[in-house]
Amino acid sequence: MSAALKERLVAQALAEGFVACRVCRPDDVPEVPARLGAFLGAGYHGQMDWMENRVSWRGDPGALWPEARSVIMLAESYAPEYDPLPLLEERDRGVISVYAQGRDYHDIVKKRLKRIARWLIDEAGGELKVFVDTAPVPEKALGQAAGLGWQGKHTNLLSREWGNWAFLGSIFSTLDLPVDLPEIDRCGSCRACQDICPTDAFPEPYRLDARRCISYLTIEHKGPVDIDLRARMGNRIYGCDDCLAVCPWNKFAVAASDIRYHGGIGAPPLEELALLDDAAFRARFSGSPIKRIGRDRFVRNVLYAIGNSGQPRLIAVAQGLTSDPDPAVADAARWAVSRLGLAQR
Repeated sequence: MSAALKERLVAQALAEGFVACRVCRPDDVPEVPARLGAFLGAGYHGQMDWMENRVSWRGDPGALWPEARSVIMLAESYAPEYDPLPLLEERDRGVISVYAQGRDYHDIVKKRLKRIARWLIDEAGGELKVFVDTAPVPEKALGQAAGLGWQGKHTNLLSREWGNWAFLGSIFSTLDLPVDLPEIDRCGSCRACQDICPTDAFPEPYRLDARRCISYLTIEHKGPVDIDLRARMGNRIYGCDDCLAVCPWNKFAVAASDIRYHGGIGAPPLEELALLDDAAFRARFSGSPIKRIGRDRFVRNVLYAIGNSGQPRLIAVAQGLTSDPDPAVADAARWAVSRLGLAQR
């Protein structure tokens, strides 16, 4: 397939709002099976059983669709217009990850990918499949193999061109497109992302123990969170941006091209969020990725934040949820009441 087509493809991707577009082969990530096996073998995936269920596909992109000859990897920036770290000091407010401040990125990115896929089919034919974090695709490894960036010590993909605030999407194609050179690791001796982690979720650089990661705990983990981790969660109620926000490569961050990623959820008062019932929760977070964790898990997170707030006035709010029908919510409420009560003494 001609280099000219590849150049037009990249131009089309940039015109759609992506910050970068690179190409690799499905078999360009031979290191993935061993890394994934070590991750699962150590139990670092916690309750994410879906990672084990399709381990053969996740370890071998070629097995996902054997007919694919090329993988087009794309990055779309959602870089914030503010530094999220100071919000951690506003302890009576809930901190929500930057990526979840607006509309669900799955919908936005997938529509862009489908438009590019249709363009490519019109230009050169072939068959394509698009993926945005919804299939067992090792996007970060493929992103590095394609030259988008490299997997940093925080295990996320980052780049000299756009920092690390980016969503990744992939287009698998039966076309034989020219490939790009893989990116090399440029973290050097920097430990910023490791040192800032409030729960020590990195047993070593480039390895993440999801069971200790606040993003995992607030989004994926079902039931009560371990007692020794609750206080470390602070006022983070959906996700955690610490390791991303502190990365020095963000000096090259590119502004988000879609204002829908910055929907203005902000950092709402904890007492306001704790009082949401199921209907109010669904209405408030309609169209947001937050909606998928459900009211119970969300309010559980809010109650941990209330317990960490140091605000005695919130005892009454937590007290009102100690008999909640959801056991994890009731447990979190009792913990918050006890913690705030001790803070008063």
